[in-house]
Amino acid sequence: MNISQLAKAVGVSTDTVRYYEKQGLIGAPQRQANGYRSYTEAHVGLLRFVRGAQGLGFSLAEIQTILPQVAQGTFGRTEIEQQLKAKMAQIDAHMAQLKTLKKELNATFDALRCAPTQPVSTAHATAPDSGSGAGAATVRRTFAKRG
Repeated sequence: MNISQLAKAVGVSTDTVRYYEKQGLIGAPQRQANGYRSYTEAHVGLLRFVRGAQGLGFSLAEIQTILPQVAQGTFGRTEIEQQLKAKMAQIDAHMAQLKTLKKELNATFDALRCAPTQPVSTAHATAPDSGSGAGAATVRRTFAKRG
């Protein structure tokens, strides 16, 4: 099949197929006499695997690290479970960061002291830093005068 047929079979654009090939996610296909790429059902399966992994939140870099094991047939249930558990832990950590950020946004909202119709100044729109790092940019700092 040609690149457009492969792209249609997987539900991606031809540019995506070319990008994946350039990034080494899929191997270079055989070329026909006219120079066109000639893809196989193995390419379809590989691209579906990549897209499925992306749909579960895996980055292309993460996917690329496991593809050699998949190709060699050494990526088993244990490895899949490890990858899924690691991804869930990343998601849990990200959710915790987002909760902290939401608290800081609420604190900033609550700290607004100007009238709704007035412009906001930085003096009126700062909230205390919660320690997450997200509010570090809004913490007021006092600088000593140089003498």
